[in-house]
Amino acid sequence: MSDLFDYKKEMSELRFTELQKKALAESAASAASGKAKRRRPVFRTALIAAAMAVVLVVGTSAAGILPTPTEVFAPLFGGAVAQTEVIDKIGRPIGASDTDNGITITAEAIMGDQYNAVIVYTLTRDDGERFLPEGKNLDETYLMMGGFGGASWAKGDTHGGSWFVDEDPEDNQIQLVETASSNAVMTKGTANAKFEDLQYWNAETESAELLYPGKWKLRFEVDYEDCSVRLGGGETFSQDGLNFTIDEITLSPIAVRVVYTADSAVVWSDAPSGRQSPEDAPKMQQFLENIEILLTKTDGTVIDLSGSGGRVSPDYETGVSHCSKGQVFDAVIPLEDMASLSAGGVTYEIPHD
Repeated sequence: MSDLFDYKKEMSELRFTELQKKALAESAASAASGKAKRRRPVFRTALIAAAMAVVLVVGTSAAGILPTPTEVFAPLFGGAVAQTEVIDKIGRPIGASDTDNGITITAEAIMGDQYNAVIVYTLTRDDGERFLPEGKNLDETYLMMGGFGGASWAKGDTHGGSWFVDEDPEDNQIQLVETASSNAVMTKGTANAKFEDLQYWNAETESAELLYPGKWKLRFEVDYEDCSVRLGGGETFSQDGLNFTIDEITLSPIAVRVVYTADSAVVWSDAPSGRQSPEDAPKMQQFLENIEILLTKTDGTVIDLSGSGGRVSPDYETGVSHCSKGQVFDAVIPLEDMASLSAGGVTYEIPHD
């Protein structure tokens, strides 16, 4: 498990924010009603990561010429000239694939920065027939990938999300988009991914049904360019009875990560691992959720990133809590389109050198 992260440590420190719990609850409610959002965050917890296989299996290369990162990412993260220029610079093709029971899963491309990455997979029905059940589109079919562990290569503590995309319900393919964020450098490594039994929610029977059985294992090399900028270092702010010091901010065209230290070691209740008790909720708000992160674009648009996921790790020897929060953006935002970033009320101008 060391190639993923230290499971016991992760489970002892993991806490769900209110936004994460809300997203999970909405997903469950969506499943019960038979409805699905086109973009459905699935917060990847240590429980999911613990289920990931550590067997290293080399996936076969996709036949033919690999699509360019721009061809893969532009339809999903923006196709403006400035956006595609960024994708061309930081994106890398992959092409690793595996086939089982007539379904091929291919890791198409990856892009990222030092602490975040996005991977797009294509799921293909090899007989050319319609991928989703007849008469259904993705918004009506709640897809669930059993045993989904995503790609693992970061050595640190990792969280992320995933969602399905289907541009043409009548064809034989759908896409799976995975985001991953870590406190360890992610730009290089050997990634391993495992997928099992694609299921869907049948609204008529009100139960999950197997759409495509199978087991798919992929292995590929990660090597992409980091074009992030570093902000912050030593700035302080106070709120909710705590004093905070910003350690570092990493900002790139695809993601943001804010690392800071609180001057108090949070004491969690004796809740089951990976669960947040009612008495811990105010503490999570105080140390994580209430920390405001605002990105202002050069056109004046303000993007509120305060709901980003993250973690709080108390250090009882020094009496502080080490915290971080961040997320992958919904669209590629070129650095030249960013004016400033505010964290905890401290504002930083974005360099455009």
